[in-house]
Amino acid sequence: MIPSTVSGTVPVPPTTLPSTKPTDAALPPELPEQATAPPPPNAGPLTAANLPAPEKLGAGWKTYTDPGGAEAGFIGNNTWTRRRDPHQAAYEALPSGCAGRTVNGSLPIPAYALTGSYRTADALPATALLLRFTNSTQAGAYYAGYQARMKACGTGGDLGVKGLWADATAATAVRSYAGAESYVDVSVVKGATVALLATSSPQADKQSDWAHTVVPALEAVIG
Repeated sequence: MIPSTVSGTVPVPPTTLPSTKPTDAALPPELPEQATAPPPPNAGPLTAANLPAPEKLGAGWKTYTDPGGAEAGFIGNNTWTRRRDPHQAAYEALPSGCAGRTVNGSLPIPAYALTGSYRTADALPATALLLRFTNSTQAGAYYAGYQARMKACGTGGDLGVKGLWADATAATAVRSYAGAESYVDVSVVKGATVALLATSSPQADKQSDWAHTVVPALEAVIG
């Protein structure tokens, strides 16, 4: 129904905030993450100390202070870490644009999310995302759902995923975006925290050995 006009104007309905707290990270937030101010460098108990030092990830790696901007969707805070909206971050981390089968089922939303930006020795972008859940059961459920979606993604879509190796608490895959870069994707779960490390690489499918070396670096600090 079209609102009636008053004095030649059409009333604009006010923005309605969600009345219930979201519970499913597999669904996008009703309200997107806001970029109205620089985000804090910490997210609750998560700080830069919970992210690996760059030298632990590879020779010549450095932290990177991302300036943000309209295209990036956030305002820079003059540090290499920034708080993320937990729901938005957990949802955006899931593979999207896959040609493979769809994996259904809800996923828990983390309590906190923190991201850190790096540059490799070849000046390629790399990002680490920490998702801290209320407990290890929730972290394990999200991690399992994440892995299921990665394995089911397949190839031939806007995003293709190729697994390199996996064990009970860590895995590595290659994300290949149509017409764009390929990324090495390292995922780790420890306690109540899931860590996701992604780095651009011209030879992403040859980074299996490197990924094995960074898993202990993540496990040592994330939780």
